[in-house]
Amino acid sequence: MAASRIRKDDTVICIAGSQRGKTGKVLEIDRGRERALVEGLNIVKKTLKRTNETPQGGIVEVEAPMALSNLMPYDPEAKKGVRIRSERKDGRPVRASAASGSAHKF
Repeated sequence: MAASRIRKDDTVICIAGSQRGKTGKVLEIDRGRERALVEGLNIVKKTLKRTNETPQGGIVEVEAPMALSNLMPYDPEAKKGVRIRSERKDGRPVRASAASGSAHKF
């Protein structure tokens, strides 16, 4: 399993597939399946069965998990997807952008 270059609450950009170029916030990560659930990306239609909670049933649009290999951390300073490197700041490891060199929240 690869190191965690993408974590929950990171802003990422999609680099492959039909969603290419779109950005979103990571809601959930499944390391076992190497997939991430990203807000606003990979929207699929799902049918709902009639229940007491949803008496009409119907079709809803939800985010589906997408492969981690199709995502890259997004750097707002560089305005593009960037590689991450590990640096030490005040004796603690921090993630920094390889493009701009800034260590901030992705």
